[in-house]
Amino acid sequence: MAVKIRLARHGKKGHAFYHMVVADSRAPRDGKFIEKLGIYDPNTDPATVELNFERALDWLNKGAQPTETTRAILSYKGVLLRKHLDGGIKKGALTPEVAEQKFQAWIAEKKLKISTKKNLLDKVKNERSKNRLGEEIKAKEVKAEEVAKKRATLAAKVAEAKAAAAAAETSEAAPAPTPVPAPETPATV
Repeated sequence: MAVKIRLARHGKKGHAFYHMVVADSRAPRDGKFIEKLGIYDPNTDPATVELNFERALDWLNKGAQPTETTRAILSYKGVLLRKHLDGGIKKGALTPEVAEQKFQAWIAEKKLKISTKKNLLDKVKNERSKNRLGEEIKAKEVKAEEVAKKRATLAAKVAEAKAAAAAAETSEAAPAPTPVPAPETPATV
């Protein structure tokens, strides 16, 4: 029986996440498995990987073969490096102390890279939100100017209409002078 370390797909359409499992190579992708080692969520940036380090190392030492993607994930988490260092200890090329020191140095470097990437992503995200806010403020100012112009023209039209109405009202209120009839002169006979 060939044992594989592979990913089993879960989640919904367009938003998948994966369980890293140890399974018989003949079993279906999302079917029966021997043991669940962790999860992998590629939807986050950087991708979220939760892994039972010791169990993954144990299965690799027993001869389980990782798929290409799981090999990359195990390498990312340091499982393959640890297996390599353990092999060096077994052969006598390294002492356990030197191997542990190398592994801890690698972990520290990896954490630094990850935190640098997260900080960079946060910085880019903050800059984008500031730029978006600035654009929204500019657009709001432009709209406010347009509204002010419309209100000013409307107010001017209303004032014009009121002035015309007042002028018409004044002309109607002051009646035109009526002609005074001339006094009648007595008729001479």
